[in-house]
Parts: sequence; C-alpha cells; structure tokens
Amino acid sequence: MSVRESTFLSVASVNHVDQNTLAKVTRRLIPFLFACYVLNFVDRTNVGFAKLHLQNSLGFSDAVYGLGVSLFFVGYLLFEVPSNLLLARFGARKTLSRIMVPWGLASIATMFVTTPTQFYIARFLLGLAEAGFVPGIVLYLSYWYDTRQRARVTSMFFLALPIAGIIGNPISGLIMSGLNGVQGLEGWQWLFLLEGLPSVLIGIVAFFYLTDRPKDARWLSSEERESITRSVEQEQRLTPHSHNGLLAVFKDFRAYLFAFAVFSQYCVANTFVYWGPTLLKDAGLMDVRIIGFYGAIPLIIGAIGMYLAARHSDARGERLWHAITAQILTVIALIILPAASHDPLTAVACTAAIAVGHWSFWSIFWSIPPGYFEREAAAAGIGLINCLGALGAVFASNLLGTIKASQGRLDLGLYIVAGIAAAGAISLYLAFPRPRMSAASLLKVA
Repeated sequence: MSVRESTFLSVASVNHVDQNTLAKVTRRLIPFLFACYVLNFVDRTNVGFAKLHLQNSLGFSDAVYGLGVSLFFVGYLLFEVPSNLLLARFGARKTLSRIMVPWGLASIATMFVTTPTQFYIARFLLGLAEAGFVPGIVLYLSYWYDTRQRARVTSMFFLALPIAGIIGNPISGLIMSGLNGVQGLEGWQWLFLLEGLPSVLIGIVAFFYLTDRPKDARWLSSEERESITRSVEQEQRLTPHSHNGLLAVFKDFRAYLFAFAVFSQYCVANTFVYWGPTLLKDAGLMDVRIIGFYGAIPLIIGAIGMYLAARHSDARGERLWHAITAQILTVIALIILPAASHDPLTAVACTAAIAVGHWSFWSIFWSIPPGYFEREAAAAGIGLINCLGALGAVFASNLLGTIKASQGRLDLGLYIVAGIAAAGAISLYLAFPRPRMSAASLLKVA
C-alpha cells in the first residue's frame, strides 16, 4: 500500500461537523445549484425534443443531427479543464455566472438556425459556454463537505438530471405543440427561447447569491465557518500533496481509467437522453405530447433509484460495487432495448432501468475523485476526467446518427454502447484505489 493510498483511511478521523451546520449549508447551496443544473440539462438536451419537428422543418438528416449533438461536446472539451482551474482561482460566483449567461444566450440563438452549418456552430458554442459546469460544481461541493457526506450530497445535486427530464419533457412537448405557429415561430423555436431565457436570469443571480468558500459565508456563524473549514482542511492535509500536483494528474494512470468509466457513461447518457424520444417514437408513440409524458416515467424511477443507491453507498461506506452493480443494470437494459420495437411499455421499462443504472453510477462515481487527487491537483484532475470522458458523447452521437441514417434503427448502436458500458465497469474496477476507499469505517464515523 502506497503512502498516498494508506493515508486516505485516516479521513475517517476527521473532526465531525455539527449536523445542524451541515443542514444549514445544504439548505443554502443545494436547492440553488440544483435549479442551475436543471436549467443546464434542459438547455443541453432539449434538442432531443426539438429534433422531432426540427428535422422536418429544416430538412436535417439523422447524420446531421448526430454530428450537431456531438459538436456540443467538442466545444465542451476545449474549455473543460481551464474552466475548472478558473473556478479554483476566481471562485464559484464569477465562474458560474460566466458559464450560465453565455450558455443561455447560445441556447436562445439556436432558434434562428436554418442550415446544418448554423446548427453545428450553435451547438459548438453552447458546449463552449457550458464547459466546466459539472466538474466545477463537484469541486465546489468538496469545499463544503468532507468524504463522509459527499456521495449523498452529490446525489442530491445530480437529482437535477432526472428532475430536468421529468419537468422538461412534458413542458417541451407542450411548448412545441401549443405554441407552434404563434407569432410566426415554430414550436421548436419557442422551445429554445423559453428554455434558454431562465438560464441567463439565474446566471446573473448566481453572482450575488453564491459564496465562494466557507470562510466567506456571512450566513454562518463564526463557529460554524471555522468548523466546516477545519473539517475540510484536515481532510486535505491527510491527503499528501506536492508542488508538482498538476503534472502528477497527467502522469497518473488511474486518471485515464476513471476517464474511460466516465466515457462509458457519456455514451449511455447520450443514448437515452438525445435519442430517447426517437426510441419511444420507434416503439409506436407518435404524438409529441404523449412522448413527453411517457418519457418522464423513466426519469422519475431513475431519480428514486439514484437517491436510494447513493444513500445506501454512504451508509455502507462502499463505492466500488455499488457503482459496478448500477453499471450491470445499464448493460442488461441496453441489450434488451432493441426488442422493444413496437412495444412502448418495454421501451419505457428499459429506459427506466438505464436511468437508474446510469444516474446511480454517476452520483456514486463523482464522490470518489475529490478524495483521490492531491490537493493542488483536484481541480485539474476532476476537469481532466470529465473532459476526456465527454469524448464518449462525441463518439456516441456520431455512431448512433450514422447507424440510424444507414439502417433506420438503433439496434447495433445499442449493442455497441452496452459493450462500452461493460468495459467502463471493468475500467472503474481497475482504477479503484481499494486500500484507500473500501474501508467500511470511512463513512460510518459519527
């Protein structure tokens, strides 16, 4: 066992923060960050709903759509690590405002596209604007919560993913059907306008509402600020660090194994988020409003499953097998999904299983890297993992678009994504620092 691995076991001895203080922090931060992430996910994925009408309106093929979806992640990749480094340096208030306002404007601008090239540019700019949001929040939460609370709190934040779909899918369907033709705009144009504007407004609010660090939180008492700061800093001191921390991230083979696990998740997420409405349509549902309501069912089930899995992971102090079990569920559902042709109920059941597996893995996984990387390298490490992992979305978008355009179905693509998900589980198994992370005492200390 290396020194770096063995010292992680000592985190269990970190001073305990009063539960009332943690509850106060959670009430202040999580609902607002949750709302930001709901808007983030809606603006990123509403193109999946817009596709149902946008393609016919503009004459875009499935290949054009798939490429456009993937270009979002190209822009995302270019600024992912720099954005996280900027958050570590300048704080969450400035960084999140700088992210949210431009992404809202880029989303709104998508309503004006008329050609494939304009669609590509709009998606690229949206990805460029959104870069760093998710890893930035993961880093930001590590400033306020130590390892023992991180999976549960992270899952509370990631609940925004299914909630965004639960809320967004029916609303998107209603906007597209109810406002189509109003003021000379098509339904998909109203979709981008009405769902992009709130991000601009909340982005402005974020600058005034958020607090960069616990020591700056005037809404906490001095004793509460000191308690949180002491707990987090003690945890950081127990993780050895060096002046070459940033360089060490790029030399650490585990970073790349973690990144492949995330790569597999982006492939999975891309499949059921961007192609979910299409899968339901292929299964026999034609009305966009009905697709919106049916599409919300897997998200409700996924939200419940994710929260229960993360809570159980915290209670047991175990990460690896909770995540792998979730990934196995995803793989099985992806393999069964092609059999859902002309069977909406089977399609909904499979996508529900995928949602549970994917989001459970996602919330549990992101509790691991903040406690693994050395203190100076955490921002770059988290950003690098998500940056490289996001290549999965670029790959899956083009893969599925090409297969759908050439074969008229997504079956082969679903089997390929299932194989990648299985490989992602193996990658996490190989990367997981067992001596540091598997001790049951890690999360059970009162």
